[in-house]
Amino acid sequence: MKSFLISRLHSIRHALRGWWYVMQTQRNAWIHAVVATIVLILGLWLGLPARDWAVLILTIAMVFAAEFINTSIEAVVDLATKEHHPLAKVGKDVGAAAVLIAALAAVLVGLLILGPPLWERITQLITEN
Repeated sequence: MKSFLISRLHSIRHALRGWWYVMQTQRNAWIHAVVATIVLILGLWLGLPARDWAVLILTIAMVFAAEFINTSIEAVVDLATKEHHPLAKVGKDVGAAAVLIAALAAVLVGLLILGPPLWERITQLITEN
């Protein structure tokens, strides 16, 4: 049991190193982090119900997972070849497309979940003054 727990801790350490690498090297990951933070703050301010939180958290995780997978694809392609090979370009472009799809879906989810209560809150603030 002890060796199992130690191996899990090593796995977590490797994963955190990967997370750190992405955050240090990928500008888009920082953009995702800033937007996710804004969304979470807005969600707290709006007092969203639990189901909305679940959808937002899954959506944020989907974007980060796509970004992390794209970064790993880029690293593996760069390791495999330094030449400009058409298939290397395809691999990198498809990985980037996955991130784009996830980010666009996240924008739509954010608008659907945050839009109505945010509009209502802003309207309240304007009419109170």
